[in-house]
Amino acid sequence: MWLKAPNINCTHGFSTREGGVSTDSFHGLNLGGSEDDPKLILQNRTLALSELGLRLDDLCNLKQVHGTTVKNAIIGQQEGDALVTNEPGLILAVSVADCFPVLFFDEENVVIGAAHAGWRGTVGRIVEKTIDEMIKLGAEVDHIKVAIGQGICKTHFEVGPEVTEEFRQVGFPEQFLTNNKIDLAGCNRFVLLDNGIDKRNIWTMNRCSFEPELYSYRRDKATTGRMWGLISLK
Repeated sequence: MWLKAPNINCTHGFSTREGGVSTDSFHGLNLGGSEDDPKLILQNRTLALSELGLRLDDLCNLKQVHGTTVKNAIIGQQEGDALVTNEPGLILAVSVADCFPVLFFDEENVVIGAAHAGWRGTVGRIVEKTIDEMIKLGAEVDHIKVAIGQGICKTHFEVGPEVTEEFRQVGFPEQFLTNNKIDLAGCNRFVLLDNGIDKRNIWTMNRCSFEPELYSYRRDKATTGRMWGLISLK
C-alpha cells in the first residue's frame, strides 16, 4: 500500500495500487481523479490514511494545475502544486499518475513540504520554490532531506521537440533530454543540487509509473487512478 523513503524520518509514504476497493480501470487503491466512484475513492483514502495512523479530517490537498505555486498548508483543498507547513498534525498530500511526488523534511527545524512535479512544474523549478517557502518557515537548506517518488521514467516519456527545447532554454543538461525523452526525476535532482541540497540528503525511488502495480495516465490512455505522495508531522 505504501512505499517509504529511508531518509525521511517522519510519517510519510508513496502509495501503490495495493489494498484498495476500486474496480475496473481503477482497480486497487485509487486515491483521486474524477471518473471513479467518489464513495470508493473516499473508502480508499480512509484505508490508506489509517494504515499510517492518520485521519481524513487532517488532510491538506490541492487542485493541481501543473504550475509552480506553493501554498502554506491548511485543512481542505487549495489550488497549486506544492504544500509546506511547520504545523504538527497536518497531512500534506499530492496526487500523481506519471508526475513525480517529491517530499521534503527538515528534521532539525521541523518543516515539511510536498510537491507535484510534472514536466511543467519541473521546468518551472517547483522543487526550488518549495525549498524557498520552507525556508520562510524556518527550514535550512543544509538540513532538508528530499525523497523523489515514483513517476514516468525517461524510457516512456517521449515529448515533442518544443518541450525538450523549453528545458534546454532554461539550462537543463543534455543528459536529461536524449532524443526528446526527458528524465524528469534527474531534472528535479539537478534542481535540488543546484539549490544546495546535499546529494547525500536526496533519495530517488527509481520506480516507473508504467509498472503494473502503479497508476499511469499515459499508459492507461487517461483512464486511470491516482497515487499520493504524503507527509505529516504526526
